[in-house]
Amino acid sequence: MIDHSIIEACRKNERRAQEKLYEWCYVKLMPTCMRYHKNEEDARSILNLSFVKICKNLDKLKEGTPFEAWVRRITMNTIIDEFRKHKNYIQLVDAKETDRELEIHVTSVENGVWSKLEMDVLMGLLKRLPDVSRKVFNLYVIDGYTHKEIGNMLGISDGTSKWHLSNARKLLREMVAKLGRSENREMWA
Repeated sequence: MIDHSIIEACRKNERRAQEKLYEWCYVKLMPTCMRYHKNEEDARSILNLSFVKICKNLDKLKEGTPFEAWVRRITMNTIIDEFRKHKNYIQLVDAKETDRELEIHVTSVENGVWSKLEMDVLMGLLKRLPDVSRKVFNLYVIDGYTHKEIGNMLGISDGTSKWHLSNARKLLREMVAKLGRSENREMWA
């Protein structure tokens, strides 16, 4: 939890308080930024953009609003805004699959306790997904948005959002299966 005095000092543009706030934001927000970007440099860039918005809008923070939730919302909005700005570089898939066809590809994911090593492997696999599919997967599975909300955020249809989720899951299953096969070969070698 960030101390209220640090927020007040940041409102007065005190440099040391801003440094402390940045350090806190880095720890809290960098994992979110990393989920949406393939490399640390891009993730840090989004974090920095978010931090500037956070500092500029501290006067808009309402009394009683949970600070961490507020900065997370600003960060998610920054990620989405940057995606929209760069959308013209991204190929959107014009999928004409029906919802029923999409459901065939979807399998449930067991929620269990993951070790740090397993989480690092998963994060590595997520980074290998195509950009739009990775963003949809993160927004839907990790952040809990609906396909309609994702479509609105990313400027795509609900069906395209569903296709990207299906595509991400399919690719992740293939990557996990490939990892499993390579581990079995190493075990018996």
